Amino acid sequence: MTANDNLPLPLSQAADALGEGRVEAAERLLRPFLAQHPDDPNALMMLAEVAIRCECFGDAEGLLERCLDTAPDYRAARFRYAALSFQLNKAHRAIAEADALLAEAPESFEFRNLKAAALARIGETGAALALHEELLRDHPERPAAWLNYAADLKSAGRQSEAIALYRQALEKFPGLVEAWWSLGNLKTFRFDEDDLAAMQAKLAAPDTTERDCALLHFTLGKAAEDARDYAPSFDHYAKANALQRKAVRYDADRNAAFFDSLIRTFTPEFFARHAGSGASARDPIFIVGLARSGSTLIEQMLSSHSTIEATMELPNITHILDRLDGPYPEILNELEPEIFEALGDEYIDDTRAFRRTERPYFIDKMPENFRHIGLIHLILPGAKIVDARRHPLSTGLSLFRQDFETDYAYSYDQGDIGRYYSDYVRLMAHWDAVLPGRIHRVFHEDMVADPEATLRRLLDYLGLPFEEQCLRFHETARTIRTASSEQVRQPIFTDALEQWRNYERWLDPMKDALGPVLAEYPKVPDFTALPGNR
Repeated sequence: MTANDNLPLPLSQAADALGEGRVEAAERLLRPFLAQHPDDPNALMMLAEVAIRCECFGDAEGLLERCLDTAPDYRAARFRYAALSFQLNKAHRAIAEADALLAEAPESFEFRNLKAAALARIGETGAALALHEELLRDHPERPAAWLNYAADLKSAGRQSEAIALYRQALEKFPGLVEAWWSLGNLKTFRFDEDDLAAMQAKLAAPDTTERDCALLHFTLGKAAEDARDYAPSFDHYAKANALQRKAVRYDADRNAAFFDSLIRTFTPEFFARHAGSGASARDPIFIVGLARSGSTLIEQMLSSHSTIEATMELPNITHILDRLDGPYPEILNELEPEIFEALGDEYIDDTRAFRRTERPYFIDKMPENFRHIGLIHLILPGAKIVDARRHPLSTGLSLFRQDFETDYAYSYDQGDIGRYYSDYVRLMAHWDAVLPGRIHRVFHEDMVADPEATLRRLLDYLGLPFEEQCLRFHETARTIRTASSEQVRQPIFTDALEQWRNYERWLDPMKDALGPVLAEYPKVPDFTALPGNR
């Protein structure tokens, strides 16, 4: 962006407001200016930044495209557009934009780093790792070069190399909190006494940011858990979550109200009116549920089948919502049937870039898509939907022990977790009622206790024959970018099923928020029997 001193006064003031985090003030300055100067690239760029911070990503994308149409050589705008494309899971576009930038500045760390991340996102693991290696060689002074390379090594299953790189990063950058936190996320890694002392010292240092303090508490909580010292472990987890809760915006009442709007909109009458809508494709298998509920295990088992390909956590359904011109879900009442078919075809076209084989079926494992099962049914009536479910306290504790940054804002408070799980069960009961037989549910405890029988039932639902290699899922080599990446490279183990009992004495707020959902698990409730739904 142009230096503030060279900008017209409204834009200079808007840039200052953005720098200070006053997003609404920036928008109030930018809109009148753009009304008078609709093609001003700096104003378009800044308004796109406002939209990004407000999570209006579709608006931001359009503004940046207008900006680049007006000023195709505006390098900062093109980089922001490339980064936004990556964020929106349009990795191929991000690569194309990064290549255009690299043609002008081939040595740029930022441009090469973005391209490496985008290559990894589309499964070009070898090319991504080669570029990471090059970046580390050229820029050993950049912590991100070490962290990003190690993270992709971990995702590729090269754990020992990832550990060595994190260790080297800590030698070069003592106190690099993200390296400690990343090591803690390697489930088989154990810290030594020197590590623990160094982390405690960093935690006590007056210049340590709240974000770094939160990561240190998560990491020290995991270290104490590994030592079976559960009281200090929970204390660290509680402090980590308290810090993170302050940094996110989450309103449990607003979430419940959104779920209510889904229930009001997606009625039996609604689906009867739209019978026959949607695209004809039958390739997608959606795995939904809450995070940490066994969805990655299901994905790994199914991707070991000769006809099914795993992709990644695809946000394409959410992107469809961003493109709807009106409040969701109510806007769906105004759409013509051909729109649903077009959206289904668009989903298939957009996800094709993430498929690396000719297998006829592919997995879209985005847990939060449980919110959008009604839309999925409308646009892709032939798709399969699998609900991964796990004990409420097991799921809740696992969420509480893991930092998801802003992806799951409800996960930083026990009460919020309990309410969210209850609302999830309530919404899934609604989908069961209005779309009977449409969803196949897999309980994690069943998969662990009797994997073959549970898997056979799942494959029957998918209309596929049983294949023995699905039970040898840990032998399937692929890149995995979730917190469960190490567990699913090992045979099924039962240790984690009852792990929550080690912390049960501190989980009363979660229990209270869960209410009858906890007492009745694993019973699947009748929607009409749930409070507020009669």
